[in-house]
Amino acid sequence: MSAPRTPSYRLYRPSGQAVVTLNGTDHYLGKYGTPSSREAYDRKIAEWLSNGRAPAGDTETLSIAELMVRYVRFAESYYRKNGEPTSEVAILKLALRPLKRLYGETPGRDFGPLALKTVRQAFIDDGLCRNEVNRRTSHVIRLFRWLVENELVPPSVHHGLKAVPGLRKGRADVRESEPVRPVPMAFVEAVLPLVNRHVRAMIQLQLLTGCRPGEVLIMRTRDLDTAGDTWTYTPSSHKTEHHDRPRAIFLGPRAQAVVKPWLRTDLEAYLFQPAEAEAERLAEMRAARKTPVQPSQVLRGKQAKGRRFHPCFDVAAYRRVIQRACRRAGVPDWSPNQLRHTAATALRREYGLDVARVILGHSTPATTEVYAEVDQAKARDAMKLFG
Repeated sequence: MSAPRTPSYRLYRPSGQAVVTLNGTDHYLGKYGTPSSREAYDRKIAEWLSNGRAPAGDTETLSIAELMVRYVRFAESYYRKNGEPTSEVAILKLALRPLKRLYGETPGRDFGPLALKTVRQAFIDDGLCRNEVNRRTSHVIRLFRWLVENELVPPSVHHGLKAVPGLRKGRADVRESEPVRPVPMAFVEAVLPLVNRHVRAMIQLQLLTGCRPGEVLIMRTRDLDTAGDTWTYTPSSHKTEHHDRPRAIFLGPRAQAVVKPWLRTDLEAYLFQPAEAEAERLAEMRAARKTPVQPSQVLRGKQAKGRRFHPCFDVAAYRRVIQRACRRAGVPDWSPNQLRHTAATALRREYGLDVARVILGHSTPATTEVYAEVDQAKARDAMKLFG
């Protein structure tokens, strides 16, 4: 999606003045072609862009709903990766929804700490855990920080909101989130026969490499360095790239065996493709069919041929496929991210914390500690000798 066009510097013939139209309003800049009119144009455009593509105007009476429109417009242009809005935009809009519902008509300058606490209570009433409540509340505060930065509300508004502390564990009547645990291998083995071969390969690769779900979904042939006994996969996009941290995922012999059947001659194509998985599913259904195809089903098949698929799986679809298979297998639901925890725990147990940290792509051992469950069996063995 291309960015909106910047309004042009134009001649207004009846008066010979330069003019620029911003949001439907003409702004006259002085005599056309003069340096001063060019400077006035540059200044107007700079103010317009910094204000979220909206005219500066009188901000005293702007409602929170009007201010939110400007901020969301800014966020959609700022939070982008590879030309597409990131998930941060969707999370931001979700966080601002109660704010608009409760205080949409309120002038931005009148929003204070008690109003923020009311919005936070709406998050709690929706059943969100403490961490998520704090995260969404911080999005609301971030909105007002941007408004202050662009002189749309007085600085005192953001200063007052910062006085509201985050909810502390054990000191608020709000549920705590459950920590993500490794998935037992018995649950994984129960699911593998019930998913298509694309999802099965992705599950196996996560277990063998410890990569994130999003990293396995975007694997392409061009991203693989197959030289040497251990292959290296460099994802085209990853979670910490905005911190300029490199990411390398290593594939040993077992992971290589999983990947080899999926290598493609089109180096840009993703290895695991939803369209291909759907075509294989329909082919299996046709092969297993024992009754004639009805005319209505033929029509639906023709309509389905025009369906457009994303070139690669997304994390939500990957998770849904796994959880449907969990229910069919009669095992508790688990998510793709738990596979990373499972791999992390095994790596730490076999090779130690430092090796696990490098393989998982963590900058500090403390992060790896979150993913790798402490091996209590070793602790018990040690105490047999020590205690």
